[in-house]
Amino acid sequence: MTAQETFIARLRRHRERNHVTLDEIVSHTRIKREQLEAFERGDLDSWPRGIYARAWIRGYASVVGLDPIDTVDEFCKLFPQGDRRAEGTIRDFAAIIAHPTTYQDEFEHLSDEDRRRSPQVNVMRGRPRLFDQVMRVMRSLRGPRSASGRAVRSMQHPN
Repeated sequence: MTAQETFIARLRRHRERNHVTLDEIVSHTRIKREQLEAFERGDLDSWPRGIYARAWIRGYASVVGLDPIDTVDEFCKLFPQGDRRAEGTIRDFAAIIAHPTTYQDEFEHLSDEDRRRSPQVNVMRGRPRLFDQVMRVMRSLRGPRSASGRAVRSMQHPN
């Protein structure tokens, strides 16, 4: 008997010993009964791969009373359906993306001491003209204002 067959037989025996039916597993995990039967026969052709296969094993183990983490780890070691190689690829992509380069923050960072002395920090440093232009356009779109800043209503009657 191979390690894969032993693993599946152990799961099935544990399920039967705890009087858990396949229908109970189906209702808790939403895995089709035919796929569970195929799994218990050792036929994983209809099973998904990767994270879905691991989720199915985790659900099966939880329902029959086994430790889901240990069961999934053993499944991943024995079956290609539980392949976790994608996790390494994702870590490699993350390392490429987060690769330290010559990054320079566009904002000036002041120490805590400097922040207490300087009540205003100009976050638009280097771009005051653009900011002023944008504000001028925004003010013109709002319409006329009184000295107090309230909108002035026009006395013109709309046609």
